[in-house]
Amino acid sequence: MNRKVLIVCIGNDLVADDGVGPAVYEELCRRRLPSTVRLRLMGLGGMAMLGEFAGEDLLIVVDALQLGADAGTVHMLPWDQLPVSASHVSCHGIGIREAVEVSRRLYPEQTPSEVYLVGTEGKCFDTLGEGLSPEVAVSITSVADKVLELVGAEDSGPPAG
Repeated sequence: MNRKVLIVCIGNDLVADDGVGPAVYEELCRRRLPSTVRLRLMGLGGMAMLGEFAGEDLLIVVDALQLGADAGTVHMLPWDQLPVSASHVSCHGIGIREAVEVSRRLYPEQTPSEVYLVGTEGKCFDTLGEGLSPEVAVSITSVADKVLELVGAEDSGPPAG
């Protein structure tokens, strides 16, 4: 499959469970990704993502989530299940849905047609200098596996050297 994919990992590893995106980014850097995949790390998502869109078919956003499940629960939400408001999803301002809708109006030829949000239910978002909570830390590999499942990557082993 030769579809173009953009994976955007969002978060701040200096703020406890907000470090999910950076942790998954590091995990994905250790994996073998197809040449049609672009992997980006961003401190903030929302409108900042618009500058990253370059005509990909699939956008996968990785972030810490707050959907009311137990900490460490891995979520994989397709476009039609993304919450309309970012207020309970992420602490990064405007939500994915809103940013993609703006992009579809302004730059339809650059905007991915398929969008997923993949992440882990966080527990702590207000402690500076702390790492991931234990429940969240153990989920990072599973989140990376879900991302690779969406990409369709057959080999999730170490990158070729």
